Amino acid sequence: MTFVQLIDCRTSRFDEMDRLMDRWVEQTKGKRTATHDMVGRDRSDASHFVEVVEFPSYEDAMRNSNLPETDRIFQEMVALCDEMPTLMDLDVVRDERLCENTVRRFFAALCTTGELPPLNDLLDEDIHSHDPMNPQDTIGLDSVRAEFRMWRGAFDFVFTVEDVFAQGDRACARWTWRGTHRGDFLGIAPTGQEVTMTGMTLFRFDAEGKIAELWWQHDQLGLMQQLGALDELER
Repeated sequence: MTFVQLIDCRTSRFDEMDRLMDRWVEQTKGKRTATHDMVGRDRSDASHFVEVVEFPSYEDAMRNSNLPETDRIFQEMVALCDEMPTLMDLDVVRDERLCENTVRRFFAALCTTGELPPLNDLLDEDIHSHDPMNPQDTIGLDSVRAEFRMWRGAFDFVFTVEDVFAQGDRACARWTWRGTHRGDFLGIAPTGQEVTMTGMTLFRFDAEGKIAELWWQHDQLGLMQQLGALDELER
């Protein structure tokens, strides 16, 4: 279970504390078990700071706390505080990764049987899609949906999302695409061939949490080879 430590403190010497945290990161390299560290400042009180440190588990947090470097840095941090900091240990009981959920819903929607969904709950009206297979960017929800329909008309396919990494307003997904060639694709008549393609997609989200921009990277050369298009060029 993910575990989080909160450190609530007041200090008028934050710049010194910030440098202290940099030193801790350097000194514990290869030994610390923390996976995410974030510091927030109270907008209504410039001397009030809260640090959030995430660990894979409580046991990992304890191993991190027992590092001599951690204890030494904490004592130095206390000396920089206006008063004794407050610590809170939290077991994470709910963790909604909203961008990751949107990414997975997006790929699931592309594979929906029947009519392509409107996608307006997932995509911004002015979405930009960058695909190396297209000479120009595809702009606007209607144009992007038309591009998806082209792929759906040419292949019966499914996406398997292997990994999703999200940070801020960006997310990146690594996927495997498997399809059967059922319709015309870039001038290639249906072959009935079962094909596989791997790739990654980078997402940018708008303020409402919708997908505002897409960057596709995929093994288009491998796909064309599986469809026999390269054989024609070699003749």
